Formats: sequence, structure tokens, C-alpha cells
Amino acid sequence: MPGPFLTATINESSKRGFYAGPMMILGHGILELALVIALILGLAPFLKNDTVFGVIALSGAFILLWMAFGMFRSLPSLQLEMTADNTKRGGLVVTGILMSLANPYWSIWWVTIGLGYIVHSQTFGLTGVLIFFIGHIMADLAWYSIVSFSVARGKAFISAPVYRSIIAVCACFLVVFAVYFGYSGIEKFTLV
Repeated sequence: MPGPFLTATINESSKRGFYAGPMMILGHGILELALVIALILGLAPFLKNDTVFGVIALSGAFILLWMAFGMFRSLPSLQLEMTADNTKRGGLVVTGILMSLANPYWSIWWVTIGLGYIVHSQTFGLTGVLIFFIGHIMADLAWYSIVSFSVARGKAFISAPVYRSIIAVCACFLVVFAVYFGYSGIEKFTLV
């Protein structure tokens, strides 16, 4: 699904190379593992609460706006590096966690569709849940590795102005997502 995580993956892969996607998925996977465990232990009703959704949505909107601002601010001096900077991979794991958290529909997906998958896979015991989770993460890893690889390898064919335009479009998408999530969060508070 196109969203903040994909936008961040494109942005980071253009700067840091292929490893950006897999490292961000590592962070995403760590967060999802914690969420799966929490859902099994009974967190689902809490996450369905309108106030909780509103807080998640507004927090996500703030993080996305902060990221977009940083991307916009860097545009005038942004240069396309032909060699990737793979030295700061730890930051990518945190980025993967933050981009997952920044999308309120990530938690809604897990409380609805994801929870349904967990309930179904629990009929096969812990092994069923593990197989579901591993399959889910492997699908994420495969997709974001392809995206990351394509961006990292494709930059040899992109000029600096085109690169700045791509990053500007990604930043605009983050602003759109932030506004949408912010509106969704405010809307939940007005319904309470």
C-alpha cells in the first residue's frame, strides 16, 4: 500500500542504498512482533477506542510533517550521491518503527484484518501464529527490498534536478498523509 513507509523507503534508499529497505523492514518487523504479542495478550479492544485512534493519528501526522519539513529544507542543497552511505543503518531501524507508528491505519489494519489472521492462525497453535507472522514479514521484506534495490540502482539514470523533484514529490505525499491523518484524528476527538 502506498503510504508514509513507502515514501520514506524511497527517500532513504536514494541516500543510503539498497540496505535502507531491509533495515527499515527490520524495525517494522520488531514493532509488528511486539504488536502481535500484545494483541494475543488482549490489546485489541484498547486500540479500537476512538480516543486512542485520535492520539495515534495526531502523533503520526506530527511525525510525517516533521519528516516532510526536513525533506523540503534539504532540497536546495540536495545532491544525488552515486555511492550509498551505508554507515548509519541503526537509524533506518528506528525510521522503520517510526514510519509504521506514524501511519494510524497500520494499527487499525492490525486490530481488524491482522487480528483476524492471528485468530485464525491460533487454531494451529503457536506454530500457526509464527508461520503467519514470518510469512507476513517475508512478504514485506521482499516488496521493500525490490523497491529499495530499484531506487538504489536506478539513481545512476537520474539527474540531480530529477532527484530533487522526486524527493519533493515524496515530501508532498508525506504532507498529504499528515493532513489526512491529522484530520482523521481530530474527527475522532469530535465524535467522543
